[in-house]
Amino acid sequence: MKAIVWTKYGPPDVLQLQDVEKPIPKNNEILIKIHATTVTAGDSELRRLKLPLMLSFPMRLYVGLTKPTRITILGQELAGEVEEVGKDVELFKKGDQVFGTTGFGFGAYAEYISLPGDPNDVQGTLAIKPSNMTYQEAAAVPTAGFEALHYLRLANIQRGQKVLVFGAGGSIGTFSVQLAKYYGAEVTGVDSTGKMEMLRSIGADYVIDYTQEDFTKNGQTYDVIIDVVGKRLFSRRLKSLKENGYYFLANAGLSHLILKIWISLTSSKKVIIAAASQKREDLIYLKELIESGKLKTVIDRSYPLEEIPEAHRYVETGQKKGNVVILIEHNN
Repeated sequence: MKAIVWTKYGPPDVLQLQDVEKPIPKNNEILIKIHATTVTAGDSELRRLKLPLMLSFPMRLYVGLTKPTRITILGQELAGEVEEVGKDVELFKKGDQVFGTTGFGFGAYAEYISLPGDPNDVQGTLAIKPSNMTYQEAAAVPTAGFEALHYLRLANIQRGQKVLVFGAGGSIGTFSVQLAKYYGAEVTGVDSTGKMEMLRSIGADYVIDYTQEDFTKNGQTYDVIIDVVGKRLFSRRLKSLKENGYYFLANAGLSHLILKIWISLTSSKKVIIAAASQKREDLIYLKELIESGKLKTVIDRSYPLEEIPEAHRYVETGQKKGNVVILIEHNN
């Protein structure tokens, strides 16, 4: 089968199209013919191993010290069709259309993948694809959907509360905007000029172009801030959070961890740095919201499998609106 192989740490060209062995499912696994996967900012950071200090060294130990050895095919979410079912699998049958995540094994940049039919917490999760979504649309749901749902549940978001999403135009951001609106919040989306209209179209009550306006200077405060960008000026953005409010930071470094401790000691503000678990019941919940018309994916660009390096280059520009999807064609 065809797959994009991760040959070393570095720029997009380290991802190379190669022929590899088609997986054979074990008794507890299903073989999925992948029709769509995605390229996220996280994929790009992992490819380069450009991660916060607290993650980069453990990941290098896990993946390979000098080059990828344990994981050689990236891709963490997918949508496809079940082609074979191991004899011990009960949740799925041949022909099922599924979507989900691959866990720490990655491997979705390929024509086929074998995954556990009933995975544990680190093996990803799968569910039947939403009936009103294409494979392309469904592949972009799980990872970002899990994160957005995780943030808003931890904050126990209430109707009428004010939520600000910084980096609202990306994959996590677009789901955060829609879910916050579903829960009844007043939502402000912050991103660059080209994403303003899209943010309005998915329900943002207010939009702020950060290239034209600094939201930390407008006097507004928020019950919840979801910061998908992180990086610089975190302490300034924190001033826009109400006392007893929640600040969720998706991309944290060591300095953020230190500041989190200081904030917890000196104020009632809560800084949360924690990734979502990937539970099947949450994926089914997202599916139900999609099928009821409450949630949709935003697709910016689609690429074929062999153009994944180019997709990585585009994602690294920071200009993508929502999601970048990879469509995988099969000759049989």
